[in-house]
Amino acid sequence: MKIIQVTDLHLVTPGDILCDLDPLQNLRACITDINHNHPDAELVVFTGDLSDTGGEDTYRALAKELENLVPPYRLLMGNHDNRDAFLQVFDAIKPEEGFVQSVLDTAEGRLIFLDTLAEGRVDGCLDDARQAWLKRQLVEAADRPVFLFLHHPPFPLFLPLIDSYWLADAEALYALLREHGNVRHIFVGHAHRPVAGSWRGIPVSVLRGTNHQNALDFNPDRIMTTLEPPAYAVVFIDRDTVIAHFHDFLDRTAAYR
Repeated sequence: MKIIQVTDLHLVTPGDILCDLDPLQNLRACITDINHNHPDAELVVFTGDLSDTGGEDTYRALAKELENLVPPYRLLMGNHDNRDAFLQVFDAIKPEEGFVQSVLDTAEGRLIFLDTLAEGRVDGCLDDARQAWLKRQLVEAADRPVFLFLHHPPFPLFLPLIDSYWLADAEALYALLREHGNVRHIFVGHAHRPVAGSWRGIPVSVLRGTNHQNALDFNPDRIMTTLEPPAYAVVFIDRDTVIAHFHDFLDRTAAYR
């Protein structure tokens, strides 16, 4: 199974610039590259911060670009998103108990897409209602492998300020995942950094966004924005492995035989 992960689009009003870059133009380049190289992907997962402003105009622009995307897709909420504005535009998406979350059963296991948006907050939330929903999805998965997608990391990246904006209910999440016992990987966004590792034995990965990035800066008093290359992840999953490649889709350096 091949899955593409894209994150942190930070779309603004079409024509506007963010961090000296055009987020919409970068998204178009990302979709073009996916269509060219990975039209066979089973799914493209956008792990939140689809919008920078939360405006309906940004979601309308996103919907228009997604009409060109060849593989099917799922959209998740990040802290910059506005759930109501999003659902006004993507009205075919039916919220689960008021949240933009869902599951997809595949030959390799169950994919669970969580909504960690807490309106008015930068950190993420998995309140009682969302915990109960997740528990039901894990129980239904039975002994099948589970792959979890969400915006906010529930684990520390050891980047102090970014870690202060992680998933506030990480302990509750881990308790549910430990009870299920067969969570193969956690895919997140939010940090605008390429990071891989494990959290209490569960493999995890993070990647750059499609617009601006955060510097690899361990200073506890700042988060610095950079113009490092945007990327998406190409993920291969089978019974034995989960492999994620991070692709700088704007890279046009020469390739030699």
